[in-house]
Amino acid sequence: MAPHALLSGQLADDGIGDAIFALAADIFPICRSITGDGVRRTLDRLGNDIDLVVHEVKTGTRVFDWTIPREWNIRDAYIKNAAGERIVDFRRNNLHVLNYSRPVRKRLPLGELKKHIFTLPDRPDLIPYRTSYYAEDWGFCMAHRQLAALPDGLYEVLIDASLEDGSLTYGEYLHPGETEEEVLLSAHICHPSLANDNCSGLALLTHLAAGLAGLRTRYSYRFLFAPGTIGAIAWLALNENRAARIRHGLVLSCVGDGGGPTYKKSRQGDALIDRAMAHVLRNAAAAPNIIDFFPYGYDERQYCSPGFDLPVGLFQRSQFATFPEYHTSADNLDFIRPDHLASSYRLIAAALDILECDWRPRSTVPKCEPQLGRRGLYAARGGDPDEAAKSIALLWILSLADGRHSLLDVAERAGLPFAVVAEGARRLRERGLLVNDGRDASPTNARGARAAAGA
Repeated sequence: MAPHALLSGQLADDGIGDAIFALAADIFPICRSITGDGVRRTLDRLGNDIDLVVHEVKTGTRVFDWTIPREWNIRDAYIKNAAGERIVDFRRNNLHVLNYSRPVRKRLPLGELKKHIFTLPDRPDLIPYRTSYYAEDWGFCMAHRQLAALPDGLYEVLIDASLEDGSLTYGEYLHPGETEEEVLLSAHICHPSLANDNCSGLALLTHLAAGLAGLRTRYSYRFLFAPGTIGAIAWLALNENRAARIRHGLVLSCVGDGGGPTYKKSRQGDALIDRAMAHVLRNAAAAPNIIDFFPYGYDERQYCSPGFDLPVGLFQRSQFATFPEYHTSADNLDFIRPDHLASSYRLIAAALDILECDWRPRSTVPKCEPQLGRRGLYAARGGDPDEAAKSIALLWILSLADGRHSLLDVAERAGLPFAVVAEGARRLRERGLLVNDGRDASPTNARGARAAAGA
């Protein structure tokens, strides 16, 4: 079977940054949590662009060592001063409420109220994002400067919320390929109005899924939009057989700011997705941040857990928890930009190119260098600024075309972009100088497949 064309050349790219940003802006105002109608509303919006399948997992369902919690929904929340003015208003910023707060309505003095208020003294003008998923509590988040200015007196507080039996909601979209082997692309859907750490990843993956529709791919692509931690655990618990099909994977978050780019390797550390992402970032950025796996972060730690050991890494621009806007009201729509979203989209597309198009070439003329000029593989005239790299790529491919080295091996050793090497290999193959000695450039992920199947 012939290698496929590069996906990056087929995926629509004109105006992609603006389109991703527009979708992120659409879902930004929605108050999401690990359960509830905010997740459903967000999935409804994403479903306008792709054929999402939405799943509900009932409260109380056991998923490995966890239990699906009660469903949380919120309608209104505020703190009023003695004059009846809303000095903290959920309707103005949904970060103002401790996410998953139990309902409360009371009047209390400032000293008591302060026990239920979260601020950032070192960033006094920002509202923090805080949660109370698994320890029942109530509270508000506000700017520290505003809290410090509050006079003594009685304050009225209201959190009009419900916490009751319901379900956890997640969505998935499957782009079928020629094989049932899958690439997993996952983003968390549980944060409220945080543009970079939530909306950017959801919007980018939605547009990537829409772009793949109608394209011929070797792999099947599974897009998962699930609440962080508990959502990924629920999917894995309910889909152990499907998990065994996953050969490569990426978790996306914080893909719209100007930092990085950053790639955190899978637990395996040497999986093809790890090499592909490292190669793409090193060829696209002056100082990429490529870090080893550690068991904290996003849902890569669930997919990489020992019982599954799936080759799933984490792609971001700025690394989570390292930028001052992280989990604060400063992570707004002004913090993400269309050009950064477009760059992230192209980086991921380039990594998918490697997964789709890597193969092991074997030379049909292995004894000494074949004559390329008479086969039209050397330019007769100059003028192409990339001709030198293209010519060097041909020589490197032929030099390593022993059936043991993949195109990615060639690209890494030659210090050339994978796309240049892949195009050179295509030309050599067309002239009969190469045959494919193995479509798969790396062994099947036997560790993950066996673990997911319970072997």
